[in-house]
Amino acid sequence: MVPVAETIAATRAAVAAARSAGRVVALVPTMGALHAGHAELVRVARRLAGPLGCVVASVFVNPTQFGPGEDFDRYPRALEADRRLCGEAGADLVFHPSVAEMYPGRPVAYVDVSELGDHLCGPSRPGHFRGVCTVVLKLLNIVQPDLSVFGAKDAQQVRILRRMVADLDVPGRVEVAPTVREADGLAMSSRNAYLKSDERAAAPGIYAALLATRDRYARGERDAARLEAALRADLAAIPGARVDYASVVDDETMQPVARLDRPALVAVAVSLGRTRLIDNVTLS
Repeated sequence: MVPVAETIAATRAAVAAARSAGRVVALVPTMGALHAGHAELVRVARRLAGPLGCVVASVFVNPTQFGPGEDFDRYPRALEADRRLCGEAGADLVFHPSVAEMYPGRPVAYVDVSELGDHLCGPSRPGHFRGVCTVVLKLLNIVQPDLSVFGAKDAQQVRILRRMVADLDVPGRVEVAPTVREADGLAMSSRNAYLKSDERAAAPGIYAALLATRDRYARGERDAARLEAALRADLAAIPGARVDYASVVDDETMQPVARLDRPALVAVAVSLGRTRLIDNVTLS
């Protein structure tokens, strides 16, 4: 079973030993409740770090990225299952700190990346990306990896973290692994466990709507407003779906575009019951 470090000091000591042996260090930040998508992130990290590399997977449900009324308290936690998955996928260490270890006092310093969070998830989850950036920068400072691996499902988060790393001159590169999907197309997410049976049956319609948008683009549609309107109509047809957003934005700046004359991201957030799901496809 892969070892678990519960303190920053123990994690730094393990990484220092690996680095002194000349090993490449890779970090996979997670909030736990791991699934096959997370396993793929660990496998990508293992491949990029090499067979002799040191892959650290963090398992930490970060309170600062949850807003009032969100699911921090009920977010699934399953350390032993997460530990098994990490070990089987190729991790060398699981960093599983407590909230008190990561935030020993009331935090007064945060990391905020402006503009990239103005749209999509930003308006409906105020403070979310500030919490994400803060905890990821803390993890990067603790582990100081040569590379870190994130999933493409969280496209806006990835763009924001890449900008944070570049603007703050944080060593190490950010790698992105493709979204892993269920056989019916639903993007794998820890929150899928919340779905009731009828909601789970309806959920693949989200990806189907995104693929229909990609098909319209492939057939020549370049007007973003028309693409968004058709996408919203497709999502509204999903039984029980409540659409938070369905947007076409610039793939790098995350700003709305009127006409698709550059790479774009089509991103959606849809709630089924109490479960909020996000997904995206790129157009280029």
